[in-house]
Amino acid sequence: MQKPMERTLENERHVSSSLASDLKYLFKGPVLVANVLPVFAGFWLAIYFYGGTFAEYISLFFLTMAGSTMLMAGALTLNNWYEVDLDRVMARTQKRPTVTGNISMETILKIGIVLSVAGILMLYAASPAAAIYGFIGWFTYVVLYTMWSKRKYTLNTVIGSVSGAVTPLIGWAAVGPSYHMVPIVLAIVLFIWQMPHTFAIAIKKVDEYRAAGVAMLPVVKGIPMTKRQSIVYSACLLPLPFFLAAFGTGFIVLVSLMNVGFLALSLAGLAMKDDYKWAQWMFLYSVNYMTIFFMSMILMTTSIL
Repeated sequence: MQKPMERTLENERHVSSSLASDLKYLFKGPVLVANVLPVFAGFWLAIYFYGGTFAEYISLFFLTMAGSTMLMAGALTLNNWYEVDLDRVMARTQKRPTVTGNISMETILKIGIVLSVAGILMLYAASPAAAIYGFIGWFTYVVLYTMWSKRKYTLNTVIGSVSGAVTPLIGWAAVGPSYHMVPIVLAIVLFIWQMPHTFAIAIKKVDEYRAAGVAMLPVVKGIPMTKRQSIVYSACLLPLPFFLAAFGTGFIVLVSLMNVGFLALSLAGLAMKDDYKWAQWMFLYSVNYMTIFFMSMILMTTSIL
């Protein structure tokens, strides 16, 4: 038989674990991490190109990362709050606290607003330019994507990609002027990469999006059209490594090979009849592509340590 103290501690651990799980789903943990990584990369690379050491920028680094993380978490929370009706229909979103009711809708709205405001203020303290880029990303995701286009237009994917593309510009602008070839190309790569990446997710979950009435490309125009669009965007990645010559020949070769693989996998989709299997391959490839892309640049510039 458990003693009262033991039961109390067990209950506290259960509540803590449940809250952590709810916040993970509310902030869309993997999506949040995927968006914070380019901010870190932009910050890191700006130090390298403008000169200095990471230690000299450590206070600014924590301010920038905390601000951008809070702003993105706020945007994702507001997305969950606004899309609760869609999330109740889609199987993959059933664990979000907006659906389970573990956190009240009023509380979720307040969390989204507070995090958004706090994040933008922290970014402004780091750099007004970083705050501007952060606001562009927030406004594009929350207003233009979530509230306006997602339910109505297949271009929602294009619009949503803008919010992800500004992330390296946030980190770079915290250190110095962002009108540099590197952050501009990084933003373009992220914008283009998100298209086949999101198309793959949309194909995997096409039945759920159809049931929820979301105007994703495979729902409205069909999977064959979506596969052809993936080919176009994958091909657009091919010339971009050559604008990043500052990272050396090895980097250009590595990313070029990854781009060729991306295009080859996109083309393979025309022959594959198992759409889900192809979409899963595309999704996994795209996730690893972006991880290797940013990590290779960071590892090549460790001299700032």
